Amino acid sequence: PIQKTVSDFVGGRADLAAKIIRAIGNPEHRFAEDKLRLLRAVRFACTLDFEIEAETWTAVCTNAPKLQGVSAERIREEFTKIMLSPARVRGFDLLDESGLMRVILPEIEVLKGCEQPPQFHPEGDVWVHTRLMLSMLPKEVSLPLVLAVLFHDIAKPATFSFDETAKRIRFSGHEKLGAEMTEAILSRLRYPRKTIDETVEAVANHMAFKDVQHMRVARLKRFLARPTINDELALHKVDCQSSNGDLSNYEFLNRKIEEFSHEPLIPPPLLTGNDLM
Repeated sequence: PIQKTVSDFVGGRADLAAKIIRAIGNPEHRFAEDKLRLLRAVRFACTLDFEIEAETWTAVCTNAPKLQGVSAERIREEFTKIMLSPARVRGFDLLDESGLMRVILPEIEVLKGCEQPPQFHPEGDVWVHTRLMLSMLPKEVSLPLVLAVLFHDIAKPATFSFDETAKRIRFSGHEKLGAEMTEAILSRLRYPRKTIDETVEAVANHMAFKDVQHMRVARLKRFLARPTINDELALHKVDCQSSNGDLSNYEFLNRKIEEFSHEPLIPPPLLTGNDLM
């Protein structure tokens, strides 16, 4: 400090300038000291737009299963930072390629190869659809929204069936089972109750958007008055954009929000229990 010089014994400044993440010394030893560093390497690569040095990356992939020994709370914090980053898709890919995703969210792994009806999902299987939705989200998103994107179709593999009469793939009730699975996953990762409830609400209701143009006015107003509606609208938008591209229900709801904006969606009751007392 007195001479205002920097002593760098590990080449850190050069790596910073070159945007490289490198373990100091033997990567195996560094990850053995704190296994959360496996996840932090991916997080820094994602949030800082750095590359992980080859030997460090090999050690991340080799040691990925050892992340199981880290507390759920510590894993949750790193995973959340990755998913809230504007570069969340790169983080998603690195988690997948390293094998860390299989440790954190084994339920996501089975989305690979889960076929969808091509007339509604020309983009590909559920994994491709989910990844594409992540790429279409704006840079700034709420945590429940990005989690709802990850888990909205989490139950499709479990509900997969082929309708011989209609000659098409179906996923009957996947939104209901998906909501239950989402609650279990987020509880396992020790997310706050509010985050769990809002994410589960979005997953449970994401199929209801196909019926909005047939809802009676009173029901539609109740649907739009829910506190999670903004995130659900955003979820529905990227769900459509990443599949059939039909935004007619999304546009219909936005017109109705504008139409209903001049009065409360749910008017205050004329009588309350206090009045009766």
